[in-house]
Amino acid sequence: MAGELKDNRGRGDAEWGFPAIHPEGRKYGVIAVGISLIFLVLLDWEIIGWPLLALSAGVFAFFRDPERVVPQGEKVIVSPADGLVSLISQVEPPKELQGPDSDGGEGLGSGPVTRISIFMSVFDVHINRAPIAGTVKRIFYIPGAFMNADLDKASEENERQHVMIERADGARIGFTQIAGLVARRIVPFIKPGDIVASGQRVGLIRFGSRVDVYLPAGTDPKVLLGQKVVAGETVLAEMGTQGLLEGVSQ
Repeated sequence: MAGELKDNRGRGDAEWGFPAIHPEGRKYGVIAVGISLIFLVLLDWEIIGWPLLALSAGVFAFFRDPERVVPQGEKVIVSPADGLVSLISQVEPPKELQGPDSDGGEGLGSGPVTRISIFMSVFDVHINRAPIAGTVKRIFYIPGAFMNADLDKASEENERQHVMIERADGARIGFTQIAGLVARRIVPFIKPGDIVASGQRVGLIRFGSRVDVYLPAGTDPKVLLGQKVVAGETVLAEMGTQGLLEGVSQ
């Protein structure tokens, strides 16, 4: 669904409202409320019922799906996830995204690239978004462990899903959704062949997790280690733009 055009000249409307709850999470919230009411109404166990009711509100909050204003620009790579930039490192892309596919489509290639890891706590929005506009070329799901997603080795050992999107000019971005200690399912909203817009919703990971983004060669991050980022709004990098970025924690 196309969003409303907004710019820095005052176009667009300003309004506040409670974020929508994604359909994927409504059933969990209803189940949690139902269990709470059983303890409160049928069993009259308030010591359990009221905490469960509070937990139900937390379940709904976890699946909140706020609107985002996506920066526009040919070079812009936006964050696919809300959370904390927990790692920035030089690594080889996942082997599933490196070489040509069975149809001859190009991959990310080999050789070190910059990986930005974004850790999502249970308090962050867990809807993931496309970092660039283009065609979904690959999706690889890999079952695995459920260790702390904040650890570097989670990229290779945890349950994860690799995604590669290719722009019309052939530029490609890969990112990986990684399950964590509590997260037990990666839910995709897309499939290979789909055309997505920058910042479009592409999936979610339930209950705490991480997303890794692999920048193209010759592209440096525009975010810093420890920075909080917002899916679909924070600019992680601009393709082909390099330069050291420094900041001071305040």
